[in-house]
Amino acid sequence: MKTDKQSVPAATAGERRALLSLSLAMLLSALGTSIANVALPTLSEVFSASFQQVQWVVLSYLLAITTLIVSAGRLGDLFGRRPLLLFGVGLFTLASLLSAYPSLPVLIAARAVQGLGAALMMALSMAYVADLVPRERTGSAMGLLGTASAIGTAMGPSLGGLLIGTLGWQSVFAANVPLGIVTFFLLQRHLPASATPRQTGRSRFDYTGTVLLSLALAAYALAMTVGRGDWGLHNNALLGLALLAATLFVVSQRRASAPLVKLSLLGRPLLLAGMAMSTLVTAVVMATLVVGPFYLTQALGLSTIRLGLVMSVGPLVAAVSGVPAGRLVDRYGAHPMTLLGLLLMLAGSAGLALQTSVAGVPGYVAALAATTAGYALFQAANNTQVMVGVSAEQRGLVSGLLNLSRNLGLITGTAAMGAVFAIASRGAALPAGSPQAASSGMHTTFAVVAVLIVLALLLGLRRRVQPLQAA
Repeated sequence: MKTDKQSVPAATAGERRALLSLSLAMLLSALGTSIANVALPTLSEVFSASFQQVQWVVLSYLLAITTLIVSAGRLGDLFGRRPLLLFGVGLFTLASLLSAYPSLPVLIAARAVQGLGAALMMALSMAYVADLVPRERTGSAMGLLGTASAIGTAMGPSLGGLLIGTLGWQSVFAANVPLGIVTFFLLQRHLPASATPRQTGRSRFDYTGTVLLSLALAAYALAMTVGRGDWGLHNNALLGLALLAATLFVVSQRRASAPLVKLSLLGRPLLLAGMAMSTLVTAVVMATLVVGPFYLTQALGLSTIRLGLVMSVGPLVAAVSGVPAGRLVDRYGAHPMTLLGLLLMLAGSAGLALQTSVAGVPGYVAALAATTAGYALFQAANNTQVMVGVSAEQRGLVSGLLNLSRNLGLITGTAAMGAVFAIASRGAALPAGSPQAASSGMHTTFAVVAVLIVLALLLGLRRRVQPLQAA
């Protein structure tokens, strides 16, 4: 369904500057995720620590975001998005400075605080879009935020490697400080104060629900990440704790006078389907990041340098396609573009599932590009479709839920897709690490991926567009 462009006022200079400032906040939070991974081998040497110890530099950041992002969005709804967004940027910047202190425990703790700042930035930046732009341009704004996030993800490994090689490991974290300062002052100058929702006497924060939800999410995230792929007793115990905490969370929300998440909100098909689809397709994207390197090195024999170049295709395609994807959403509607994005992902995943050594790197890159472009279009369309129907009092919460579903997809996809690849490779009755075993593992993994995308398509076809104001 086309939008009548004559009826949509042109974006003002202030609106453009505000959106660019929000995009920089999204870039900063994504950069905080990707830039640290490349430093892990160096940190292991510097602190004479094992991989299991230094991996908490990454895990503490991701856990903080995952466990706190819903609460961060809700706090913005209650106390105002602008002051909390500025607080999040300031907290992120201060924690980046503290991360340069030469102590592994301090670094891990500072990264957790940095993750809290990132949770505020991610949840409230998306929520702010509906405050700034008319719904006819929401798709373009969402696409811009997606582009900024992809750029931050893409530049992290290369920037981190450059900084380690020239200035040392501390510069990897200290580099966020000047970027954070710039982001803070741009947001302070260009974000309008009118986006702050009015508080009422009934606006109370649900501390019990927050603790239970955070416990459930933290336990689940740990269950999916500890053990480095070997599922054992600790994983089962953590998963059981997650289920228990989730059950208690639901009970608490039914009884709370001002719940963190109104359960009636989760009963809305638009939001529930949007979250489920986001989790599924993000798990699909993780398959390209987890399985891709093994296939490219073991089956196609790529060197480390060529592997890095091929793996950079995904983030680059996401960065380039984000804004055009948003414009397509504005022009043709969020629902059809959601389905088109999923169809593109299905085509790309099918190409990877049927990949042969004859197709080589060009065939892999073409399938990866289709998958990533489809993901960028899906994200812009799905986020738009959910957020435009949300009342101002719930935008932060719903934005937090959407970001949470994405993070759960990242965590689950890493564990599940890695496990599928490992099992399929071992089940091929071929030597471990051989080209044939790697090919068999990738074909099976992306066959599973294709099934996940079909499930997302079925959810998209059944999803009904309805407003979320009433809860």
